[in-house]
Amino acid sequence: MATAAQIIQLHAGEGPVFSAVGDVYRFLATGAQTGGSYALAEARVLPGGGPPPHIHHREDEAFFILEGEVTFQLGDQRVVARAGSFIQGPRGIPHAFKNESQAPARMLIHVSPPGFEHFMAEFATPLPSFASAPVPVTSEAIQKLLEVAPKFGIELLPPPAH
Repeated sequence: MATAAQIIQLHAGEGPVFSAVGDVYRFLATGAQTGGSYALAEARVLPGGGPPPHIHHREDEAFFILEGEVTFQLGDQRVVARAGSFIQGPRGIPHAFKNESQAPARMLIHVSPPGFEHFMAEFATPLPSFASAPVPVTSEAIQKLLEVAPKFGIELLPPPAH
């Protein structure tokens, strides 16, 4: 049985922070805090950053761009999202995002139902703060991602052919 939602109060930069595939994620709300309703993260995506193409089989994701520009691939639709843009990626739809600009981007990521925070805690590298530099992507980190993702209903896809 899920517990009741809690009051959450975080100040700038607070919350568990992880480096994942070259990006930095800060969790603002976890499933344990929201009564099992959702998880909310803030992501900092540096130029060239973003996860490989993948499918979430268990949850829907929604993205709100706070700063910068992020290019999304949602199925066969390509969308360039700038500050103020909102994108929803329903479960089961192949998607990816990438910062193709020359400036860092920041966005909120809403995941429902929660669980994404457990995935990040298992495969990503904890960081001391949201201002920390991301950990460089290594072949070991990619291997760990490939091993952990299926446990959480995430299917990694090959990069698109150009």
